[in-house]
Amino acid sequence: MNNPLLAAWTTPFGAPPFAEIATEHFEPAYLAALDAHRQDIAAITASPAPPDFDNTIAALERSGSLLKRVDMVFSQLASANTNEALQAVERRISPLLARHWNAIYLDAALFARVDALYRTRATLGLDPEALRVLERYHLDFVRAGANLTEGDRARFGEIVERLAVLGTQFGQNVLADEQNTIFALSEAETDGLPDFARAAAAGTAKDRSVNAPYAVTTSRSSVEPVLHFAHDRGVREKVWRAFVKRGANGNANDNSAVLAEILRLRSELAQLLGYPSYAHFKLADSMAKTPDAARDLLEQVWEPGRRRAMADRIALQQLITAEGGDFALEAWDWRYYAEQLRLARYDFDETEIKPYLELDRVIEAAMYTAGRLFGLTFEPRDDIPVYHDDVRTWVALRDGHQIGVFYGDFFARPSKRSGAWMTSFRDQEKLDDAVLPLIVNTCNFLKPPAGKPALLSLDEARTVFHEFGHGLHGLLSNVTYPRISGTSVVRDFVELPSQLYEHWLEQKPVLERLVHYRTGEPIPQDLIDRMKLAAQANTGFQTVEFVSSAILDMDYHSDPAAGEMAVDALEHRTRERIGMPREIALRHASTHFLHLFTGDGYAAGYYSYLWSEVLDADGFEAFAETGDPFDPATADRLFKFIYSAGGSRDYAEAYRLFRGRDPQIAALLTKRGFAAPT
Repeated sequence: MNNPLLAAWTTPFGAPPFAEIATEHFEPAYLAALDAHRQDIAAITASPAPPDFDNTIAALERSGSLLKRVDMVFSQLASANTNEALQAVERRISPLLARHWNAIYLDAALFARVDALYRTRATLGLDPEALRVLERYHLDFVRAGANLTEGDRARFGEIVERLAVLGTQFGQNVLADEQNTIFALSEAETDGLPDFARAAAAGTAKDRSVNAPYAVTTSRSSVEPVLHFAHDRGVREKVWRAFVKRGANGNANDNSAVLAEILRLRSELAQLLGYPSYAHFKLADSMAKTPDAARDLLEQVWEPGRRRAMADRIALQQLITAEGGDFALEAWDWRYYAEQLRLARYDFDETEIKPYLELDRVIEAAMYTAGRLFGLTFEPRDDIPVYHDDVRTWVALRDGHQIGVFYGDFFARPSKRSGAWMTSFRDQEKLDDAVLPLIVNTCNFLKPPAGKPALLSLDEARTVFHEFGHGLHGLLSNVTYPRISGTSVVRDFVELPSQLYEHWLEQKPVLERLVHYRTGEPIPQDLIDRMKLAAQANTGFQTVEFVSSAILDMDYHSDPAAGEMAVDALEHRTRERIGMPREIALRHASTHFLHLFTGDGYAAGYYSYLWSEVLDADGFEAFAETGDPFDPATADRLFKFIYSAGGSRDYAEAYRLFRGRDPQIAALLTKRGFAAPT
């Protein structure tokens, strides 16, 4: 087979040649890449020379380049443009990959070389970056079971392999439920929906061949407008129920048993490594360090958030009564009446801001911000291959020098999983030669009909800035070694660059660029003022919705017996213990909690968004204190110690070098309206 995944790529910037790549190329490419990587590892372990940094650690960094290339392309397609054939490959390959990495990390001869270097690291004369890479590799091996006895190693390997299978199954089940559930809506049933939402619903009906003028799916981007604006309470209820029941419908896609098995295996894995729970294992390599520290943060925010939500609940029920409703507030009512409450309290209707948040303008504003902060410019390109017609590309330049390629994939489609994420087709490094990163942002905004503008909500505009912040973390990376490149940092630090970047969306120089899509007029100052005042509207709901899911995650992974309980019982236990209002649902119910169960990245780590929000709120105060949101000296420290540094130093130290001190929670509480400014 003439397999483009195994050939040299002669495309601009050596980008993946998607037009040449077919599904049938992936499996043989994976098999060839796995074999090549095994040979790389065998050469390291067979070396007769005593271990040194170059023949062991740097050699590990150079190994498996083909496997990394194939895997990066496949992983994005499997998430953003999948099909049944690709999913079948994913099911076959995921256990092979797990087995392959197990064999490497449990290779006693290989670990002996790494361990010997680690034990003598103080005498090796390594520069700080190389020393950091050695330390991270040693920790990787230890956390992957390298110190286990031979019998425990075998069981550890079985667990990791089975978890890979289950994670793939979990994600595919959620996507299948989303693809299979669609609601046809009549003209009357869409009453109250803004024009942008009706247009998107009409497009969905056409694309999915629904015999009705409108249709919505259970993807978040399709559901949110219905819950916020649909006057028909019955429509809101049926859409909400389907949304929260993804993966829990008692059909072939039900994730209850999958989830339980994942929890049991994670608990066993942690105990094999000597930890009392999976949460203790995961947080040992984090800024938080312990489950208690993560819980302490969650509880500090939970109580004031719950108090605000309980007060808002009374106000929302009063709105229902005032308009003649004889029903109690339910979860499918909250967003709808919260919009009315926001309008009453702050005279701010979010639909007022949407005409100024046209997608292309928001993207340009995010890029403008990168220019002001870090000296970046972005040139659109149409000669870089893409995997879907919706994907766009830009070349990023800093001080006139090309530093990488940025891909933007912004619209929802049935072949794409829910959510928004940043990934890459290639990471920055300069171990042998300077390698430019290929960075991808993926979102799920409603695609407008042809010729119509893509107008975003304020939250969606924040998502553009959020993911662009992740993208900059990859594009601006300036390290030598792949192991610590870009976003290769601990989970409760990785969200700092993305969440911090959201702050610039609402700064005056940026807002001035967001003009009305029809008139070209800037956002009126009065609307900006009302928007900023309304920023604290519904923060109680938002806090309860998120923090409850983070506490549930910690409960799942702190209790070794969690895998023996029914999913509903686990959720009920957590909700009762924390006193969660009945009218607010978890942001992510267990059976579609993709962060936790499609892989282990955010398992026992969903709290990290809040941890990073402490960092980002406190970090932006560094700019506020100067009176200039683009203060050059502060931006230079931000670039040097956060965005360009990857994982090259301890994360708490990196933050202190940027901020001048440890983070404080006060700015976060003030931002959410839970504490008066001092």
